[in-house]
Amino acid sequence: MSGNDYIEAADRTLDATYEEPMSLEEYVETLLTAPHRGAHAPKYLLAAIESAGTRTVIEEGDEKERYRFFDDPWNDGEHAILGNTEVLNRFVDDLRSIAAGRGKEEKILWLDGPTATGKSELKRCLVNGLREFSKTEEGRRYTMEWNVAGLDSSPGLTYSDEGTMGDEDDWYESPVQSHPLTVFPEDVRQELVMELNERLDDHIPVRVDGEIDPFCREAYDYLEEQYRREGVEDLFSAATDRQHLRIKNFVVDVGRGIGILHSEDEGTPKERLVGSWMHGMLRELDSRGRKNPQAFSYDGVLSQGNGLLTIVEDASQHADLLQKLLNVPDEGRVKLDKGIGMDIDTQLVIISNPDLEGQLNQHVEREGQDPLKALKRRLDRHRFTYLTNLSLEAELLRRELTDETSVWDANTWDQLEEWIRAPLSMQVRRADKTVRERELAPHALKAAAMYAVVSRLDTTDLPDDISIVDKALLFDRGYLQDGDERIDIEDVEFEGTSANGEHGIPVTYTRDIIADLLHEESDRFHQEFDVESVIMPRDVLNAMAERLADAPVFSTTEAAEFEERIAPVKEYTFTQQEEDVLNAMMRDKRVDEATVEEYVGHVYAWAQGEKLENDRGERVDPDPLKMKVFEIEHLGRFTESDYTGNQPDDVVAEFRTEQIITALNRHAWRNRDEEFRVSAVNPKEIPAIKAVLGNYDWEDIKRTYEDFDPHQWDNPPTETQTERLKEETIRNMQELYDYSEATAELTSRHVMSQVSYKWS
Repeated sequence: MSGNDYIEAADRTLDATYEEPMSLEEYVETLLTAPHRGAHAPKYLLAAIESAGTRTVIEEGDEKERYRFFDDPWNDGEHAILGNTEVLNRFVDDLRSIAAGRGKEEKILWLDGPTATGKSELKRCLVNGLREFSKTEEGRRYTMEWNVAGLDSSPGLTYSDEGTMGDEDDWYESPVQSHPLTVFPEDVRQELVMELNERLDDHIPVRVDGEIDPFCREAYDYLEEQYRREGVEDLFSAATDRQHLRIKNFVVDVGRGIGILHSEDEGTPKERLVGSWMHGMLRELDSRGRKNPQAFSYDGVLSQGNGLLTIVEDASQHADLLQKLLNVPDEGRVKLDKGIGMDIDTQLVIISNPDLEGQLNQHVEREGQDPLKALKRRLDRHRFTYLTNLSLEAELLRRELTDETSVWDANTWDQLEEWIRAPLSMQVRRADKTVRERELAPHALKAAAMYAVVSRLDTTDLPDDISIVDKALLFDRGYLQDGDERIDIEDVEFEGTSANGEHGIPVTYTRDIIADLLHEESDRFHQEFDVESVIMPRDVLNAMAERLADAPVFSTTEAAEFEERIAPVKEYTFTQQEEDVLNAMMRDKRVDEATVEEYVGHVYAWAQGEKLENDRGERVDPDPLKMKVFEIEHLGRFTESDYTGNQPDDVVAEFRTEQIITALNRHAWRNRDEEFRVSAVNPKEIPAIKAVLGNYDWEDIKRTYEDFDPHQWDNPPTETQTERLKEETIRNMQELYDYSEATAELTSRHVMSQVSYKWS
């Protein structure tokens, strides 16, 4: 594209974003055609969230529908909130109740939780999402702008000490994004809103309450008074004529429909909430001995957030303001001064760390005399917790270490597993300013994520046969698979799960540990491969556990507790590495998928007493010899003694029925669509079959490679089976699992060092 092409693309974007200003009459006609454009604040916020649609996720082992709005799709997921889907869904449910006026209008939505749980990302996500929604045809947001220039004795309109300049510079927008319908007298507005709701195809009606804001009221009253003096009969029409009042759409952003009070913001309560008087302007805009609202700054958080959303960030720093917000949700009104009030239409959200709870409970022992009781009754709490899903934690950790922002939305567990276990290469600048490549080996990020998740899980509710790692896997995928046996999370009783994610190792600690390792020198050496640049899973796990005691974020008790949980994570990580090595060693011995599908087809026909169609299109009986050969040679489950000729005995018949047919039917049931049709039956998902396509053990290695010796793996003698097998294994690990030569060498050495102890 040329430079002009980019300029034209920017022009098209803005052309699609903004409309020409319209008259009040034209605006009303627009609303009668599209009533949703007149939405009040909570309804608009809800519409923005719902407009992005939903997707299905698995969290804590359960399928949930997640609003894509919280994936920050407009920025390729840069500020996506990972996990906490149930919390976000309850947040949206509250918005729905508030928007519909079903009893929660007086509530202030409170989002709290430990650091690094996604609360700040929620703020950014809301800003990004509302901004982009307001640029769309569906999300147009409107306010008023006024012009009183040209009338005799006009004082002009201003937010500052600059005078009017004429033409377009004489137009002044409502400083608080007032809803255009508030300019109508109350009785007329009620009738108009009633008609809008009759035309609205939505169960949540539009509400437009309150009066026009004080700034715009000053302009309207001045115009009305001037035309009354001139004897004009249709005063409302004259004061709101196109030459004085225009309706314009605006792009929602911080300061324009979104007010954010940051932790470092200072000032009196009134200044922080609504703004302050500009004393120089009070002298110029004196209105018959009283304060003119046009001499007010309107830079407080409620003024900026009027019309849509008000966020108090790090609310514990503004605890003195919370009580002053008590009546805003249900009364919808604040004061600029004793004699000047302003109606507010905004959704209040406060965000805090757990320390706010301590401040709110400081008088709890006084029970009925607790001065904060009314405030606590107004707060509707939504608690963010640390992630308890392995895949989400791995995704978050990867985002923390890189510039990757895309949200993982895998179609299958295998695809997600590939992303979780993937290696990561990074450029690191040394002290001498040279740049070197550092590599996190496959499973390194996964191991770190697993350790963090395990530290956050409640152990008091573990059944005897479920380990803490098993619980983490159940939460992530919803089931456990051990050979032929599948355990679904519905079959496991966890009673104390409310404590999951309440505390544990934060992602920031893990990120900092890995960042330190990236800059530390390694004493590894290999004549051929750059192993000194590699960070292995055990390197990360050891560093995470060893440095717990020195991290100020953890108490002594927490550090000791988390250190005890490292062993099962190390064991799990080793089994993953061992599986990679075994599958790479046995790659050429793997049964092809066509043979598997043929076997399953024969077993199914055998069980149903049906015939099969052969390559020539003939209907033939299932072949008992093919089934027997597959079960003996490929499955390794049976011997010749389990058959009479080619006919199976009871043990084999039971295996075919229970492990093949029943598993296939169960898989088909899980993959049915809404009309109970089978959408995808995959024989490879049958546990007994899945084991054939991978999941080898060392007995398979002994049987296949009789001269192999794991003790020789580090430096195998030339022209030996061990040397040839090692070369093939290193190559296969690279092709199958994205290992580098260095990480494949180190991983296979680690596995063989453990295997050689028990090899006989």
